[in-house]
Amino acid sequence: MFSNLKKKIKELAKKAVFTAEAELGSGKGQEKKSLAISYVVNRLPFPPIIKTIVSVLLSSFIDDVIEISVDYMNSLPKTEGE
Repeated sequence: MFSNLKKKIKELAKKAVFTAEAELGSGKGQEKKSLAISYVVNRLPFPPIIKTIVSVLLSSFIDDVIEISVDYMNSLPKTEGE
């Protein structure tokens, strides 16, 4: 179960980073990080009290996965519209 939870958090983190970037644009790093963490925690498949406990117990892991997802996003080629 724990490895499945970590896998789910990794998937959510990628989506969270892209969502935060789309909503807030470039800059505002701390705001985007906070938004991404909220995105992940709010979409965990647990009741609210369990989400709170999981977010506290795995806060370091969630933070690290968000940072890795940011690095991944930044490594992707930039596409520009015409």
